[in-house]
Amino acid sequence: MPSLFIDAERLRDLNSGLGQVCLHLGHELVRQRPDGWTITFLVPKGQAGVFGNEAEYIEASWLRKLWIPGKYDVWHCLHQDSDYLPRQSNLILTIYDLNFLERADYSVAKKGRKLAQLQRKINRASLLTAGSAYTASVVKEYLHVPETLPLNVVYTGVAVNPKNTPADLPADSPIRSFTQSSFFLFVGVIHPKKNVHTLLPLLEAFPEYRLVLAGPDRHPYAQHIREQAQKLGVSDRLLMPGSVDEPTKLWLYAHCEAFLFPSLTEGFGLPVAEAMTFGKPVFISDLTSLPEVGGKEAYYFENFEPESMAKVLHDGLHDFGQNPLREERLRRRAAGFSWPSIAGEYWTLYKELVTGKIGR
Repeated sequence: MPSLFIDAERLRDLNSGLGQVCLHLGHELVRQRPDGWTITFLVPKGQAGVFGNEAEYIEASWLRKLWIPGKYDVWHCLHQDSDYLPRQSNLILTIYDLNFLERADYSVAKKGRKLAQLQRKINRASLLTAGSAYTASVVKEYLHVPETLPLNVVYTGVAVNPKNTPADLPADSPIRSFTQSSFFLFVGVIHPKKNVHTLLPLLEAFPEYRLVLAGPDRHPYAQHIREQAQKLGVSDRLLMPGSVDEPTKLWLYAHCEAFLFPSLTEGFGLPVAEAMTFGKPVFISDLTSLPEVGGKEAYYFENFEPESMAKVLHDGLHDFGQNPLREERLRRRAAGFSWPSIAGEYWTLYKELVTGKIGR
């Protein structure tokens, strides 16, 4: 009876991208479990049973970093920073990004240490998966991937469902009152790598619009954004509500005029795919993995000069308004990033590892 072990320890932070990957992929893997297979999940303390009774569970702890009982035919680390590795098993290691290489606050030595740590895991793996073709190319550029070690691209799934959008927000919600006027939307952590300060001049170019930047705002960069908005005289048309819950996020997607995402580096770009699920025009950078998400349906900022960005936004909004098929094409492209299809890809890989058709 083949056995599968899934490291879903990042369920401890459901507001993170990795937490959502663990949750949705885990449910879908259980739903598609072939007859004869067993699944064991590593989960945070208190979350045994999260995927139902058809799976087995081991709760994470400092001791489990040293030893996890049992031998498994396939062990899947859902992200490259896992502290939990098998002694014996076919190891699948998923790498979502190497964004640390772009961090100005990391020294060359620190980047070297992180690369060395990841290389040691790669050396133990039977199969690698990358969250995008871009990430796969960076892995090959900065790390040694033997020719005998398969490296597959497996994208992230979109879990948002427009049908779950609430009819309205609570009457006392500041977002509700702010969004009575037309607004642009960004969803993601407020961090320098997201490059959202480049969106502020767009409020000068589009005085009839407001801007919502929804996401964790604990980084000092968030205060910089507020100060810049004040200097530009647009702070009354900027709302930074911090992290928002799922119903509020869905409502924002459903009611925005356009989704803006000028990020400098992404392993995938999930918020872009989420906005496309709602048929919203997306305006994104042409960097790293984002063209893989937006394809021909997105509008692209080729540089971040205010005049250029304003022209892209103006022309894109006009084009979207003139082309009634655009909305459906966006929805159709987003539907390609589905958790059922991604779980199916992984089950194919698991089976091929067990039968020896792939791996080393």
